Amino acid sequence: MADRTAPNCHLRLEWVYGYRGHQCRNNLYYTAAKEIVYFVAGVGVVYNTREHKQKFYLGHNDDIISLALHPERVLVATGQVGKEPYICVWDSYTVQTVSILKDVHTHGVACLAFDLEGQCLVSVGLDSKNTICVWDWRRGKVLAAAPGHTDRIFDISWDLYQPSKLVSCGVKHIKFWSLCGNALTPKRGVFGKTGDLQTILCLACAKDEVTYSGALNGDIYVWKSINLMRTVQGAHGSGIFSMNVCEEGFATGGRDGCVRLWDLNFKPITVIDLRETDQGYKVARGQNSRGLSVRSVCWRGDHILVGTQDSEIFEVVVHDRNKPFLIMQGHCEGELWALAVHPTKPLAMTGSDDRSVRIWSLIDHALIARCNMEEPIRCAAVSTDGIHLALGMKDGSFTVLRVRDMTEVVHIKDRKEAIHELKYSPDGGHLAVGSNDNSVDIYGVVQRYKKVGECIGSNSFITHMDWSTDSKFLQTNDGSGRRLFYRMPSGKEVTNREELKLVQWASWTCVLGPEVNGIWPKYSDINEINSVDANFNNQVLVTADDYGLVKLLRYPCVKKGAKFKKYLGHSAHITNARWSHDYQWVVTIGGADHSVFQWKFVPERKSKEALLIAPQETLADSNSEESDSDQSDVPEMDSEIEQETQLTYRRQVYKEDLPQLKEQGKEKQRATAMKKRERAPGSGVKLHFIHGYRGYDCRSNLFYTQTGEIVYHVAAIGVVYNRQQNTQRFYMGHDDDILCLAIHPLKDFVATGQVGRDSSIHIWDTETLKPMSVLRGFHQLGVCALDFSADGKRLATVGLDDNHTIVLWDWRKGEKLSAMRGSKDKIFVVKINPYIPDKLITAGVKHMKFWHKAGGGLIGRKGNMGKTETMMCAVYGWSEEMVFSGTCTGDICIWRDMFLMKTVKAHDGPVFSVHALEKGFVTGGKDGIVALWDDTFERCLKTYAIKRSVLAPGSKGLLLEDNPSIRAISLGHGHILVGTKNGEILEVDKSGPITLLVQGHMDGEVWGLATHPHLPLCATVSDDKTLRIWDLSPSHCMLAVRKLRKGGRCCCFSPDGKALAVGLNDGSFLIVNADTLEDLVSFHHRKDVISDIRFSPVTGKYLAVASGDTFVDIYNVMSSKRVGVCKGCLSYITHLDWDKRGKLLQVNTGAKEQFFFEAPRGKRQTIPATEVEKIEWSTWTCVLGASVEGIWPLISDVTEVTAACLSNDSMVLATGDDLGYVKLFRYPVKGKYAKFKRYVAHSTHVTNVRWTHDDSLLVTVGGGDTCLMIWAHELEGHREFKQCDSEESDIESEDDGGYDSDVTRENEINYTIKALSTNMRSMTGVKPHLQLKEPSVDERPPVSRALPQPEKLQTNNVGKKKRPIEDLVLELVFGYRGNDCRNNVHYLNEGADIIYHTASVGIVLNLTTSCQSFYVEHSDDILCLTINQHPKFPNVVATGQVGDAGDMSATSPSIHVWDAMTKQTLSVLRCFHSGGVCSVSFSATGKLLLSVGLDPEHTVTIWKWQEGAKVASRIAHTQRIFVAEFRPDSDTHFVSVGIKHVRFWTLAGRALLSKKGVLSSIEDARMQTMLSVAFGANNLTFTGTISGDVCVWKEHILVRIVAKAHTGPVFTMYTTLRDGLIVTGGKERPSKEGGALKLWDQELKRCRAFRLETGQIIDCVRSVCRGKGKILVGTRNAEIIEVGEKNAACNILVNGHMDGPIWGLAAHPSRDVFLSAAEDGTVRLWDIPEKKMLNKVNLGHAAHTISYSPEGDMVAIGMKNGEFIILLVASLKIWGKKRDRRSSIQDIRFSPNSRYLAVGSTESAVDFYDLTLGPQLNRINCCRDIPSFVMQMDFSADSAYIQLSTGAYKRLVYEVPSGKQVTEQTHIDRITWATWTSVLGDEVIGIWSRNTDKADVTCACVSHSGLNIITGDDFGMVKLFDFPCPEKFAKHKRFLGHSAHLTNVRFTNGDRFAVSAGGDDRSLFVWRCVHAPH
Repeated sequence: MADRTAPNCHLRLEWVYGYRGHQCRNNLYYTAAKEIVYFVAGVGVVYNTREHKQKFYLGHNDDIISLALHPERVLVATGQVGKEPYICVWDSYTVQTVSILKDVHTHGVACLAFDLEGQCLVSVGLDSKNTICVWDWRRGKVLAAAPGHTDRIFDISWDLYQPSKLVSCGVKHIKFWSLCGNALTPKRGVFGKTGDLQTILCLACAKDEVTYSGALNGDIYVWKSINLMRTVQGAHGSGIFSMNVCEEGFATGGRDGCVRLWDLNFKPITVIDLRETDQGYKVARGQNSRGLSVRSVCWRGDHILVGTQDSEIFEVVVHDRNKPFLIMQGHCEGELWALAVHPTKPLAMTGSDDRSVRIWSLIDHALIARCNMEEPIRCAAVSTDGIHLALGMKDGSFTVLRVRDMTEVVHIKDRKEAIHELKYSPDGGHLAVGSNDNSVDIYGVVQRYKKVGECIGSNSFITHMDWSTDSKFLQTNDGSGRRLFYRMPSGKEVTNREELKLVQWASWTCVLGPEVNGIWPKYSDINEINSVDANFNNQVLVTADDYGLVKLLRYPCVKKGAKFKKYLGHSAHITNARWSHDYQWVVTIGGADHSVFQWKFVPERKSKEALLIAPQETLADSNSEESDSDQSDVPEMDSEIEQETQLTYRRQVYKEDLPQLKEQGKEKQRATAMKKRERAPGSGVKLHFIHGYRGYDCRSNLFYTQTGEIVYHVAAIGVVYNRQQNTQRFYMGHDDDILCLAIHPLKDFVATGQVGRDSSIHIWDTETLKPMSVLRGFHQLGVCALDFSADGKRLATVGLDDNHTIVLWDWRKGEKLSAMRGSKDKIFVVKINPYIPDKLITAGVKHMKFWHKAGGGLIGRKGNMGKTETMMCAVYGWSEEMVFSGTCTGDICIWRDMFLMKTVKAHDGPVFSVHALEKGFVTGGKDGIVALWDDTFERCLKTYAIKRSVLAPGSKGLLLEDNPSIRAISLGHGHILVGTKNGEILEVDKSGPITLLVQGHMDGEVWGLATHPHLPLCATVSDDKTLRIWDLSPSHCMLAVRKLRKGGRCCCFSPDGKALAVGLNDGSFLIVNADTLEDLVSFHHRKDVISDIRFSPVTGKYLAVASGDTFVDIYNVMSSKRVGVCKGCLSYITHLDWDKRGKLLQVNTGAKEQFFFEAPRGKRQTIPATEVEKIEWSTWTCVLGASVEGIWPLISDVTEVTAACLSNDSMVLATGDDLGYVKLFRYPVKGKYAKFKRYVAHSTHVTNVRWTHDDSLLVTVGGGDTCLMIWAHELEGHREFKQCDSEESDIESEDDGGYDSDVTRENEINYTIKALSTNMRSMTGVKPHLQLKEPSVDERPPVSRALPQPEKLQTNNVGKKKRPIEDLVLELVFGYRGNDCRNNVHYLNEGADIIYHTASVGIVLNLTTSCQSFYVEHSDDILCLTINQHPKFPNVVATGQVGDAGDMSATSPSIHVWDAMTKQTLSVLRCFHSGGVCSVSFSATGKLLLSVGLDPEHTVTIWKWQEGAKVASRIAHTQRIFVAEFRPDSDTHFVSVGIKHVRFWTLAGRALLSKKGVLSSIEDARMQTMLSVAFGANNLTFTGTISGDVCVWKEHILVRIVAKAHTGPVFTMYTTLRDGLIVTGGKERPSKEGGALKLWDQELKRCRAFRLETGQIIDCVRSVCRGKGKILVGTRNAEIIEVGEKNAACNILVNGHMDGPIWGLAAHPSRDVFLSAAEDGTVRLWDIPEKKMLNKVNLGHAAHTISYSPEGDMVAIGMKNGEFIILLVASLKIWGKKRDRRSSIQDIRFSPNSRYLAVGSTESAVDFYDLTLGPQLNRINCCRDIPSFVMQMDFSADSAYIQLSTGAYKRLVYEVPSGKQVTEQTHIDRITWATWTSVLGDEVIGIWSRNTDKADVTCACVSHSGLNIITGDDFGMVKLFDFPCPEKFAKHKRFLGHSAHLTNVRFTNGDRFAVSAGGDDRSLFVWRCVHAPH
């Protein structure tokens, strides 16, 4: 039989011809060693021009498209395309990988750039969002990521002069990015009028914020900061593709084929025109003669490198720039298919769709000739004498050239379709030409290529042809996969295959035929192999396929699926491969990458040496894993390993899915919620002992701890066993099967990995049993192997996913350091090199791999074994390169580095465990022998056989069989610890005796369980075919065991305890003596499983036997006869119980039926439910019926309750279910969904539960986990505070402690971001900037004789020179966000300043000067604020804002951390909390920040805010969380409170673990909505509730309730750090005793109440903070008050409107005061110079508009209910009031002559009142025919006209007081207005912006000088324009700060200030106007 192994020879990549110039740019550089680095296809090339040598980087698996050079010019970063593309950082000197960056981008990596220090790398993806990502590339960690742009990005660069600034450019944009925290924030470049908005192709940064960029039209655009400063026109004729900066200046390269050099100030130095060169592409090529185009330039000293679109690289020396030197050439764009080799010389010929044919010298590695043809070339051949070169064309013609001078011999066109293959016959007489017309034409060479024959037999295109050596036959392959033969030269088809038996073929390039069967995979009929060429001398075959693989196989290879060696390099399909004439080289050509690869052939004798020099190859070396079945020498798979390889550990339902399933079940539950649910039982259980050890599918999972205890795992429990006391302690943090365990080198911590959809790894302390760190988020399905590094800092883990992903962790930080796909086959073991923690090995099915860390990835190499064995275990030896591994055949393999040195036979059957000692090794195998070896595995020093005969007397049980398979070995404390497959743990003394410590059942489900009627014993029977008796007393051992012929599912003791009945799986059962386990009697009446078996009570006269075939047989025990059969069940029987008299049987079936039968005959009875309850049952193990209705969970469609057992005192019912929960209920369990206590210990289903005879213990057995668990029953008397995590709070009582409007509003409020806001007023009609202007009738002639146009606006300061306003500066803000935010007022600087927020502004108020300063970097509303109390971070503030989706873009929610004094941003944290951030809190050290989101999942996240790194994040609650705060003394513990929610959290590594508050310790306590939290010493936590109570918690247990601390909700609590006193604030009516503010002692026992003298009926405190002797209070009414602790004096510091919007705004005509009127029913008078509120009037109704009279002595106020009021300013007395309208008054105005009052309302009307007629205010007229509601009104200066803006976007003018409409435009144009507040009109069309399609400009005001207009809009922007602005989209300045919806803007007198009023934010902003200088 032919050899089926891979060939022993090798290929080594020697040269690559080509350079990737198409679709790439900036990809060619000089390295520090003056070599040139670039890429082609999937290979990074380092080319040394002096020595003419190339080195290759082969770490990519697809096309490379981007490249960046590290500033030190040794390291290179390259990015590739692909579905999961990655970035490699590699060393250009050694061409080895330094780091791999992956898991962020999709599609491809388009651009890369290093920063100035070389620490960070930025990358841009090809995904739809063009994601930009900044990496700490050495650690492989993402620092920040953000969507880059909606369109392609072409270049990105770091600003080399400013840290953390970047610039990106691309299709029609340029963006300037700043990196702060984890946030990348863009600003778009403003093209303005300086240049056209166009695509920018490349850029370079210079100093002083200057950026140079190359544009598509050939201009250079110069940017200063974000504005276009100037352009350098026509720098190039067309697009500038590349720009490179060096010490001397800049080099640019363009599509025009020129390179230009510029000095540092971008003055031109010189031009190099490459089109002038005599080399390179000069020839015009028909229609696509685009000439030469430069794609990349690099300027270093006096050398310039230029890369062109057409795959050429030039080097230019600056002082000799007219002679560019061509140093690399390749084919240009277009597929490359044609390849031929010269028959006698080392030459290769290639021809491509670029229409050129080229001849390459394989020795000189150079292009020696080229010639352009008319047509694309598809194939080539050289005649046997080497004189002629034939080329087949795409158009069906072929051309023959003379090789010597490339002159044409003939050109023949006989076919229409492309010629795909041509070949000369070996005798040189004929040329065969195969075309896509399905035929081969034969031409005579000597007859000047006359056609002499034709082969027509194929019905598809011809793909391959070969001649026979005698030139008499031709074989062809065609596209349909047929192989045909023809006689030559006639072309007759040969049908009789006999003639061909002796034919020798001159060449073999066909892909079909018996000799090459092996090139095809075994079970596939795919045709992706494009080319084959056989090397007859060395008997090897080379193939090229569509996946870019070059493979080397043995020739001939007859059987499918042969082994091969594979080589990567080409990215996509390889079109052709040929051996050179002397078989020294292989030449391959790539289709899409149009590159030519030259491989050196290394024959067998040389490949030995080659191995030592070329480690690079092994990256891509393969022994294809597809095909082992035919490999003759593969040993058979050991049954045990086979079984283990099959295990997948998949689950129907993962515990992670339960919350969602519960949510879905909530609907069901709400229906029954009205009924009372049964309380949980008073007593509980505690896990006491487990019989079991998981050995059947896990290895090396058993160790000694530091203290000599033994740690191992079983089910979902980590067990620490003390062998002196025979006791166990348990780690219960896992919730599903643990599959692996490793111990820390110091033997104090253990790491365990579990099964799960997102499976977690816990690292826990064996002493305290507390988790140190939890690692999750990486492995799917499960974790099957892990290992600590020798220094204990790292942990390697392997997942159970299809790729067996390997992850390397820094486990304390919970950080993933690196990850990589491990192998398709199962991995059994991972080990970290003890000497070099960056290296590790994995071993498993048919492989052994050696890995080393590279950044965020791992690079793996297969061990060279010859044949592939399955490895079961591995360890490192006494030096860093020695590795010893145990195989499935019993050998130990000894490795040095990756090479197998030798093998030693160690065991019969697989070696499952090997352990390294100081001097030597110990191994254990399936043969049950423990062997000790010396340190080289030369001698076996000693063996121990595990046998019953050597068991020591102190053993806790019995060995089931001699020589059990050994699965784990560990040494320590003078003993060898051994774990076996049968679930036994043994301790072997060095001198020989063996002690059995722990044992359990073997593999197979355990179902049968029975407890003894009066002794502490139990019996179990399992599918492992054993029956066992266990001692439950403190000796905890197995007393007896008996092997059965079949597995069993049930057992039962007789009432006297002497007999034991056992039901077996084959339908038989036996009764045995309970002491000796010997048979008494046995029966076999049924075929199906016996599912339950029971003796009748008292005497045990009858035995009921239930079976899977739906019957219950009743036997008389004495007579051994069957006396009755119970029939009538529809499904298999699941449970049986007798009544106390022994007369009645209760039966449950699999169809959820409950039946009753009479004994002994088995007659079926129907008993009404009411009667069932009265029957006394001797046992209750059934799960159906009214008395146990409540045990079925909400999600009973996914989980079955499998077992139940009622305690003998009938108080507590225990159940077991499919999810592994053991639950306790109070009996009887009536009503659905009863409350319970639940315990997790079993991993999958609990199959049976039983109480012992005295109820002191509960015994449970697990199905899949084979454990027997013993639980101690703890009665109600001694309350244990342990995690008896009962699920009661999942489906909560509807009552949550009451209703409060403020809480409800805060919970239901929906924050939208400003960018999405819509109109505030319900407008109709077409927006002004979209209306079509009617042309006016008389357009004035250019020179008008008419009067000059009058002023648009009466100006008030006529005498002075008018000065326009240039800028607005925020001076004051009146407002505080108290109505829906909390805990947002704090003291700073020892109480000298306070900090708070409103809208999107953070405000610092100095209490002595009343000056405000502002933090204005937020882009949207601030929702929360906190200060850092650690002295290391003084005045550090964190604020969180509203946001849109959490996609990390600029509108994502973010948290800003800033310095309150300097207002400098320290960090910006973009987060995934979609909706917004509602709470922030700093940790005790100040380094961590906790945030809570408004997203539907209500996530909590912990950040390292200085780095911007997310530490951990977790979904926290289904409903709103209001506050989460760190404990003031901790960085790891915090508490969150919310709607019916309080949770106590711990940060472990990167995982957040939480416990619900346990209420059950206090009678009738119920979970209410929690609003606030404070802390006390000794782990006390206080939470304030909606009902006014405060709950006091010790750890997570409720210990007391402070009832009615406030009468209403407790909204806020503050813990004073210096003395521990606690301040609370709530909602309360002020009274003599109490108030809404209280100060408490540290335990919340005594308090002092303060009254806030605000005059409100109800005080509602939203924020409290305590300083030195002062308490700071923020209220719902937008006041901030300072209260003195000693004298209780209140001082109001800040006032604001409590409810908005503030619609009315009026500035005093002569003083710097203004009025505001709002929906809260108040009018307030504000003083700007005094910076405070002077007065406030309560109107009792919502106010809507307000106006001063011209003299300032009267004020008119319009109300929402249609009333209006006139007040006298001096006395604040009402002068008059009137209500003529029913709906809201929108605007109210005094005429300039003080005579008329105009009142505009929503009823589309304006009413005029004559004020001279006195205060009775009779309406004198009104304006009619107004199309919609009135928004703004303005009088003309002479009081004769009024203009209105209306809700239909129409501006109307009426006469005063007649109310007639003025329609004539010329007339209107002549009116001079007294004021202008309209947003409509031709004069202000420019204030409407492009993006107001959903939102409006809401208000405007023209300055008194008439030169400016300010506007407010629905986006919350204040804008300043010139007035008038008749051109659309006028230029303006914008000012941010307000929330969405501005309602009004006004200038104060003399244009000193502008005031803007906010809708959503209820705040007034005062801006100082900055005037232009004279």
